Amino acid sequence: MRTTMRRAARATGHLLLVALMACGLWIFITVLLITAVGTLAVVGAWLLPETVLLIRRIAGAKRGMTAAWTGQRIPEAYQPITGTVRERIRIAVRDPGTFTDFRWMVADYFYGALIVLALPLWPLGLVVDGVRSGLLRRAPVVLPLITRIADLEADWSTALLKPSPKTQLAARVEELAATRADAIAAHGAELRRIERDLHDGAQANLVALSLRIGLARRAYDRDPDTGRKLLDEAQAQAEQALTDLRNVVRGIHPPILTDRGLVGAVRALAAGLGSPRASEAERGGGLQVSVEVERLEDDGVRAPAAVEAAAYFVVAEALTNAAKYSGSSRASVRLARMKRGLRVRVADEGCGGADETTGSGLLGMRRRVAALDGTVELSSPVGGPTVIEVRLPCVW
Repeated sequence: MRTTMRRAARATGHLLLVALMACGLWIFITVLLITAVGTLAVVGAWLLPETVLLIRRIAGAKRGMTAAWTGQRIPEAYQPITGTVRERIRIAVRDPGTFTDFRWMVADYFYGALIVLALPLWPLGLVVDGVRSGLLRRAPVVLPLITRIADLEADWSTALLKPSPKTQLAARVEELAATRADAIAAHGAELRRIERDLHDGAQANLVALSLRIGLARRAYDRDPDTGRKLLDEAQAQAEQALTDLRNVVRGIHPPILTDRGLVGAVRALAAGLGSPRASEAERGGGLQVSVEVERLEDDGVRAPAAVEAAAYFVVAEALTNAAKYSGSSRASVRLARMKRGLRVRVADEGCGGADETTGSGLLGMRRRVAALDGTVELSSPVGGPTVIEVRLPCVW
């Protein structure tokens, strides 16, 4: 009975908010009339796009209210209202989202008053359900009706505010076009980075190696000691060139992903950051990283290679940022297998304040994830903590 009452109270609160918004919409009719008169008189036509923008904000608040009740986000698809006054008016009138919002607004003038059906059920429910539950030990029947009324209101709002399939398709096309442009930009930047690393690292070391071998050959007959010294330097140069090449390959696709999989690669990365034998620069001043895995080691099923590479890049970039900028000594990584994707969560207990515009690698992370149709959520208030959560869709 207590659970039923709590649910009914929550539903009543939702319906009260709906009723308050409906009352506000009745007052908003004045704004609509002023806009209509001004548009017909031409001199006030500039009010039309401004009113449409205001309606979008109201509809957005309604979407948020409905999502808070249902737990499911209602997508929105609008054309940006920009340009000259004529262009703004044309976009505001022709945008399908304007009709969707106006249709919901008209309907909400009526079904927004569902609270009048819910309030009388409280005294009746307290009596009837109190007797049924307290004396007869049976399930309540009246108070649950309040929750059903709230569900009905949420269903109507979802159906009215949800964009049409055509509008969602157009928005999806624009999103994919932007994602494709970001992916191309990220790909070009990655190629330039690889070229720079090869030119400044491995290539320079190989050139120096060739010079030392040549000097060693010419010096060996007349001065064997100098020749051996040059050969030793050439060997060290060769080892450095191999190290640089390994770093370049690791930046393209870490071999450890192929050998150990994502879980093993992330654990090795975390162990390397906390290793006492690692240098201060490599381990970020002793960053201790804990790794949690959920449903990724049950049956040995692995995500596609591109998804694993993106997830590893996210973890590596996030931990590097934590080591350099957060000032924290601890961080955590969580890898979770979802029904239709992979979730990666990296958190540290540092000072927060992460900003994508400061060249911290977050923009590159977002681009790489967006290329796979994934999402990145960043929470980094000043004072911390910093939490990065990435969702990558894939088929297991």
